[in-house]
Amino acid sequence: MSTPFTPDVVEAIRRHMNDDHAADGLLIVRGLGGRPEATTATTSDVDAEAIEFTIDGGERVRVPWGETLTERPQVRQAVVRLYNEACARLGVPARGEH
Repeated sequence: MSTPFTPDVVEAIRRHMNDDHAADGLLIVRGLGGRPEATTATTSDVDAEAIEFTIDGGERVRVPWGETLTERPQVRQAVVRLYNEACARLGVPARGEH
């Protein structure tokens, strides 16, 4: 796992995802992480290749970005894309603003 992000940046992303977008993370895990039965998902890591969630009993699930990220602003765009893809796959309406 390579990362262009410092530990402080990873922690800020984790905190933001878990505090403000926990339900979005669960949808991503269910729709794109191969765990449709997941009941909880906590963002546990972020690197250039993927976002990682810890689900339910502690299993870690990595969901690839689909491209290699090189800058922090790309993370937001990539998470929104994953969220929208997961909603489409699950047949759940995506909310309009992120």
